[in-house]
Formats: sequence, C-alpha cells, structure tokens
Amino acid sequence: MSKQVALIAGPTASGKSDLAVELALSLEKAGKPAVIINSDSAQVYGDLHILSARPTRSEMRGVPHRLFGAWDGANACSAADWADAAKREIENAQLAGAVPILVGGTGLYIRTLLDGIAPVPAIDDDIREHVRALDREDLAAAVQDEDPHAAQLLNPKDTQRLARALEVVRSTGTPLHEWQRQKVGGIADAITLAPVVLLPDREWLYERCDRRFGMMMENGAIEEVEKLLARGLPEDLPVMRAIGVSQIADYLRGELLWEEAIVRGQQVTRNYAKRQYTWLRNQPPEDWVRRQPDSVLLSRDFEILYAK
Repeated sequence: MSKQVALIAGPTASGKSDLAVELALSLEKAGKPAVIINSDSAQVYGDLHILSARPTRSEMRGVPHRLFGAWDGANACSAADWADAAKREIENAQLAGAVPILVGGTGLYIRTLLDGIAPVPAIDDDIREHVRALDREDLAAAVQDEDPHAAQLLNPKDTQRLARALEVVRSTGTPLHEWQRQKVGGIADAITLAPVVLLPDREWLYERCDRRFGMMMENGAIEEVEKLLARGLPEDLPVMRAIGVSQIADYLRGELLWEEAIVRGQQVTRNYAKRQYTWLRNQPPEDWVRRQPDSVLLSRDFEILYAK
C-alpha cells in the first residue's frame, strides 16, 4: 500500500482539528478510512483536556483519534518519545488500510518525526546533576566557554536548553550542534506527505485565542488545574508549564484576580500562537501548501490522497 500521510499544521486556535475531521470524513466517503494522530505537545497529556483544547468525543465525529491524552502528566513526553509513538500509529493505520492524518502545531514534534533526531549518547548522571544545579549566570558562562556556538544561538534565560547543551558537551566531548548534523530515524524519505499549513489572519487568530481562553476559564479549566496542582508534580514538568497552568495556579493561590488571570492567560496564549505562526511560516519546506483556514479545498490541497 502507498505510504501516504496527511499533515495539517497550524497555530493554536486556527481550526486545524476541525479541518482534520473534515478531511477524514471526506476520505471515508471516497472509500479511504482515516485515523487522526495528535502532534500537539500539550494535547498528549491526559491532565490537560480543557486547557489544551483537546477534541471532545462529539467533535471527533466518530473518527478514530490517537495520541490524545496518551501520557500521564507525571511522565514528560519528549519529541523523541512522541515520534516513536507516532511512527507506530502511522504504521498501524497503514496496515489497516487507513490514511494517517497528523494534526498539531508543535514544530519540534513534526521535525523530529520527519527528519529524525540527533543520536546523542546517554548523559552521565553525575554530569547532569552537576549541570542542573548551576544557577543561571554560572550556567550561561559555562556554555559560553565550552560551547560558544550554543551560547550564540540560545537565549541566556533559556536555562533548559543551555543545560542541555552543557551536559551534552561535557558528557560526550562533542557539542550538540555536531550531533544534530547526524540525525537518524526520520520517516520523510519513506512516506508521501500531503502537508497543509494553516496561516490565518493574525487579528482573527488572536481574537479566537482570547475568546477561547475566556471560555476555558468558565468551563472547567479552574477545576482542571486544581486537580493538577493536587498531584504535587515537579514544577519543571512540561504539563506544569503548559499554557494557562501558571496563570490559573496564581489565581487559585489568591495572587491574581479572576480578570487578571484571564488577561494574562490570553496574553501567553497569543504569544504562543505568534511563535507557532512564525515557525510555520518560515521553517517548513517552501513546497508545503500554506492556506488561510477558510481557503482550504480538500480535493485540491490533499489531491494525492484521493487518487485511486
């Protein structure tokens, strides 16, 4: 069978999930069942149904959905973890005669799946512990001294990536960017990809972000964060750093008023959408189709999927 894979990528609140369902239903009418596979780094966590805007059962409209809520928040889902799981879901779909439809906006996930990942050896535990104990200034200075390439590229406030660069060069003797030239495991050469990138009008997108976060606050996001905080998870886990969690947590602790929490949550959501928008506009290959959400024509933009 042909190794066809659809990809619908777009910033948060761009309507990509609805489009994926429409494509799946259209393909089913054409005699090609489809499976939707999540590629959003927040929607992978079972703890974040509302705040991640994970599709509800009614929104799925009977179409099989995979890797939505598949990880417990206590377990960080790395890009490599997700890519391994996505490969299995893609293969399972194809073996069943279905078209896999990837949907999401996490560029690192998409890039890791298609292009592969650097084969960095396991980091020495003692080195990792020492690096992670450094304060921000010492960490930045050490990276500047031992991996100036990384220091030039990374934000000096991005302690997570700085620590990763330092632990790699100390543990392996080779800077991270050298490892990244040797990426392995990507599936781009083994599939026929039908990608569509959604790039809506920015003002339209930001208005949707604002409206959606306000609705989340009124429809269960508070209770969702209450349950998450009750688990006592480490603050550095991805689920604890998801959009909206810290703002609602501050509200629950009495550090923000309701209106302040909404305004801040809306702002971080817009900031996130802006970063996604910039990445999706500039980083994917030039031949990937780019459309406004209301200008997508399934039979045209996914033409290869309908061919017999």
